[in-house]
Amino acid sequence: MGRIQYFEIEDLHWFPSFLRDPMTDFLQFVSNKMNVYQSVIPVMDDILKKNKEQHIIDLASGGGGGLIRVVEELQKTNPELKITLTDFYPNIEAFKRTKVRNPRFEYLEQPVDARAVPSELKGFRTMFLSFHHFAPKDATAILTDAVNKKQPIGIFEVQDRSFASIFAMLLSPLSFLFTAPFIKPFRWSRVIFTYLIPVLPLLVLHDGIVSALRTYHPEELDKLIAAVPGNDSFDWKTERIKSKSGIVIYLTGTPKDSE
Repeated sequence: MGRIQYFEIEDLHWFPSFLRDPMTDFLQFVSNKMNVYQSVIPVMDDILKKNKEQHIIDLASGGGGGLIRVVEELQKTNPELKITLTDFYPNIEAFKRTKVRNPRFEYLEQPVDARAVPSELKGFRTMFLSFHHFAPKDATAILTDAVNKKQPIGIFEVQDRSFASIFAMLLSPLSFLFTAPFIKPFRWSRVIFTYLIPVLPLLVLHDGIVSALRTYHPEELDKLIAAVPGNDSFDWKTERIKSKSGIVIYLTGTPKDSE
């Protein structure tokens, strides 16, 4: 099945935050409960050490995703590690809660465009379950910006265009219905638009299926890398590995002069 470039509702600029924020809260809750990124911790640890880097710049963070569990593990071997959360539509309340849970987290309240990251934000750039949002032209721009500014980058997706991933997304409304009461902070909007007017489960279903259908596979990531000017100045790796949730597809790029 070829990749489909369709839209997710939460990407639309007019989409209200009182609906977008509960959706990103849900993704963060599920990611951390299932520890879906555990299998890529050694990959991240290796990049941090190779680049002598102790700062993660997380792009398109949503609600913070599965980074809380990831960082807890990375701190064991990187005691000076700090993390800055950013997003084009920052979920400030979620960022604040993440910082309360782990003071190593910082966040930016102003929008950050992953295609043109401010030069002062230096560190290991990461994207968790967000790279699929970008069409090939914009995805290439994200990689190009990292190359131009000589910053290592890691992109991690916990889905693909398989039947298994799409079937899991079909079950996401049920997951939302069962987990909504346990997601913090309590939001009346989540209660109203989950149980009284069940908009949120339907939005999660739509965006979940679309996200799976537009996830890049490793060979497609390789094509994006090939389109990046100066790509030969970086060491690149694309791979599909097993994880607790099924699979992780990842891309990493590090400056060759970091060795």
